[in-house]
Amino acid sequence: MKLTPIGESRIAEILLIDDNEDDVFLTRAAFDEAKLRVNLHHVDNGLKALQFLRKEGPYSGEVSPDLILLDMHMPVMDGHQVLSEIVKDEKLRHLPVVVLTTSYEAADIHKMYELRCNSYITKPVDFDKFVKVIGQLAGYWLTVVVLPGEMP
Repeated sequence: MKLTPIGESRIAEILLIDDNEDDVFLTRAAFDEAKLRVNLHHVDNGLKALQFLRKEGPYSGEVSPDLILLDMHMPVMDGHQVLSEIVKDEKLRHLPVVVLTTSYEAADIHKMYELRCNSYITKPVDFDKFVKVIGQLAGYWLTVVVLPGEMP
């Protein structure tokens, strides 16, 4: 299978898993402000995230994301539980997961790296700094890193 590079040739598919509508709005705005070519999908809890990733139910027609942005504290199923399920699933474990959260708790950071997250980023409160972080995150993950794409 030949992978299509992200960048000029195609728009990156990103799944944002976050229950805070204000943070979702800010993340969308930050991607727009940073002038990044992304298709930002959103689900508001971990159970929906797994359904999206497994293309179940209402998500049966969705594309596989190139990158997952995962919040920690959500209802139904939190970030720890979601990442644990992703790494256990042979069809999902190849997907890069960046934890994007407000939690600075050492226990959260350690646990997510134990579960094999690819990066852990705390959301800056200041919007301009948040835009800069999103720009750096996307610049790295969508232009520098070679991503695995959808598995056969």
